[in-house]
Amino acid sequence: MSIEVNFNAAATQTYDTLNQTNSALNKTIEELSSGFQIQTAADNPSGYVVAGLLGDQAAGYGVDITNAQNGVSVLQTAQSALNQVVGIIQQMQQLAYSSANSGSTDSNAQAANQQEYSALQSDLDQIANTTKFGNQVLLNGSYTSEQFQVGTGTSSYDQLSISISTAATSAGLGLTGTDVSNATDATNAITALSAALNTVDQIQAYLGAQQNKLQDIVANLTVGQENLQASQARIVDTNFAQATTQLATQQILEQTGSAMLAQAQQAPQLVLKALGL
Repeated sequence: MSIEVNFNAAATQTYDTLNQTNSALNKTIEELSSGFQIQTAADNPSGYVVAGLLGDQAAGYGVDITNAQNGVSVLQTAQSALNQVVGIIQQMQQLAYSSANSGSTDSNAQAANQQEYSALQSDLDQIANTTKFGNQVLLNGSYTSEQFQVGTGTSSYDQLSISISTAATSAGLGLTGTDVSNATDATNAITALSAALNTVDQIQAYLGAQQNKLQDIVANLTVGQENLQASQARIVDTNFAQATTQLATQQILEQTGSAMLAQAQQAPQLVLKALGL
């Protein structure tokens, strides 16, 4: 048996081991208290970089989802206004049918029909020019080639272009110059009004198709974002089952290490006993 006084190898080795155990214990406590196993690049350089990229991509998906949802809101706003347009045109049709029925509708009734008909034409223009999303007018023909950023890139697949190029005004629907002041003009108005309704139906069908497309994009982006967030969580989040097991082991090692260090530090005392001191 060799006993040295100047260098206590057993104590030194035990102290180093205890330091390592204590560092690991502190790291586990940090993971459990924060919920993250990677808090700085020093914890896991490659994991830190990958998790950062995944987080950035997930955040980008979040913005794209908002953009697409705003697009849905734009289209819903336009469609709600077009529903009002359809109702107005149908009222104008009823007036046209009434004036065209000259067998029972006299000139006074036709004049009254014409007065209401003109007011409804003005209503069409008012709706078309005041239906807005933010400051953008939607139904006066100026909302064309508007881009919605719905992807994280810059390709055509990452953007959706929407145009409402046909104005829902009286002129845009081909109703300028129509009237119901007499049977002949009322008959012509019936034809124009039927065409106008068909035009509005086509606009609504287009907007409905674009809305469905945006909603599909939102659904796809939402799933993608969830997957990215889950992948990031697997890298940076603490595995509590594993960490609590490690904590128990490290606490035992710290306690036994402290006891063994105290034991190792007592070894030089044997020299004094050997000297009878």
